Amino acid sequence: MKCAVINLDNKSAGDIDLDDKIFCLPIRNDILHRMVSWQLAKRRSGNHKTKQRSEIRGSTAKPFRQKGTGRARQGDKKAPHMRGGGVAFGPVVRDHGHSLPKRIRRLALKTALSVKQADGKLVILDDAVSKTGKTADLVKKLENMGLFSALIIDGTKIDPKFVSAANNIKGLDVLPQIGANVYDILRRDTLVLTKDAVNMLQERLK
Repeated sequence: MKCAVINLDNKSAGDIDLDDKIFCLPIRNDILHRMVSWQLAKRRSGNHKTKQRSEIRGSTAKPFRQKGTGRARQGDKKAPHMRGGGVAFGPVVRDHGHSLPKRIRRLALKTALSVKQADGKLVILDDAVSKTGKTADLVKKLENMGLFSALIIDGTKIDPKFVSAANNIKGLDVLPQIGANVYDILRRDTLVLTKDAVNMLQERLK
């Protein structure tokens, strides 16, 4: 399918062919859910931990004799039921990530691109280059284009001045095409791809 291309001044810059097998797939919410869950699970640090009885500092000697005191028998001050003792079955450091087949991950990325195209939230830019590198100038251009919550994906290399200008803009993310992912695409209202990004994504996902 054909899609119009614009520049940062919101003027026409021709058109580009989009692969229907990448940008026009049926919407599979179940696939998107699996992918986002997989991404968020991998991001979890999993460094929460409590000390077990073997990790508590102190003596392992029996606190008092077995019989004759009138008290309940005890074998260790570090037992879970003792004050200052270890925790029984407490949380330990672990990886929350789980496996997801590569073909599902590829399908999820294609589906996310298709969602934005179907919703009319896909914008194709000629290029993402800032001449001044000033945030105020870029804000004006984005407001003129009606972009207030957007993810901009460029090719392999991103213009340093453009990144510098975009860093302080709330609701704007900038990524190279290799970093394109389902979670970041869906969390912003509009997806903006440069022509280089489109060509590279189509080559990568075909």
